[in-house]
Amino acid sequence: MTSLRTLGSSDIAVSPLALGGNVFGWTADQAQSFAVLDAYAAVGGNFVDTADAYSSWAPGHEGGESETVIGNWLAARGNRSDVVVATKVGAHPQYRGLSATTIRAAAEESLKRLRTDYIDLYYTHFDDPRVPVEEIITALDQLVQDGKVRAIAASNLSAERLQASLDFSEREGLARYVALQPHYNLVSRDTYEGGLRDTAARAGLAAVPYSALASGFLTGKYRPGVPVDSARAAGAGKHLETGRGLAVLAALDKVARARGAQVATVALAWLAAQPTVVAPIASARTVEQLPALTAVAELELTADELAELTAASAS
Repeated sequence: MTSLRTLGSSDIAVSPLALGGNVFGWTADQAQSFAVLDAYAAVGGNFVDTADAYSSWAPGHEGGESETVIGNWLAARGNRSDVVVATKVGAHPQYRGLSATTIRAAAEESLKRLRTDYIDLYYTHFDDPRVPVEEIITALDQLVQDGKVRAIAASNLSAERLQASLDFSEREGLARYVALQPHYNLVSRDTYEGGLRDTAARAGLAAVPYSALASGFLTGKYRPGVPVDSARAAGAGKHLETGRGLAVLAALDKVARARGAQVATVALAWLAAQPTVVAPIASARTVEQLPALTAVAELELTADELAELTAASAS
């Protein structure tokens, strides 16, 4: 992959594609996960995204499985200083919410599973409206002061709470969010565009969108009448029932054919070209799925191609 990009006001430089860790220890066992991580690192990838809650939704799992796999890989490869590790707090079944006590305890557990003494980027996974932003930011700042976290970020919160958090950090001279992880892709634009993106842009935050491929729908493998064997098929398949989903697929197919690119690569390239976006997140269960994702670093869409995709996604 090509040139690294800086995460907001931090000194952290990341690849143009963040590798999603939600599948590690879930639909990809440790051996498969190691293979994907090795292949990602081999092409210059350095940005791995996980959460303490992954994969607590799976039967027999308790959360932390993904962090454990990543920690084992970092230890086996001896490459901790070469990898930017992002994880999240707030949704683990045993550490729900964002009280100061929960943030501290959950961070310690994440550090153990990741087999490291610091986390590069620590997100609040979901907002906890019961907790004042002052308490959340103060707890996160303490982790930074203690050297356990390099930079802090947020996911799934309102523009208002984001702004209040930034204002408090500024006023008190505490650690400040440098990145935002919104739900954002070609078939889900209103989840970020508008007030939240405007707030992020004004504050100079780096957007690192999750669900960048809409649970696999934007890879192009979901087509009318074609069954797909995937743990995420129900969620992704619903887009086939909307005019927007079909219009986006048609536009992606057209651009992909013209550029000799994979549909997934084109979908990620559109996202990467949007204001504030630094690195979309996408996951690969197998090594074979990876090249279409990392190719986003080499595909720059023309203004006309971007406009065509944007128009299709507004239908």
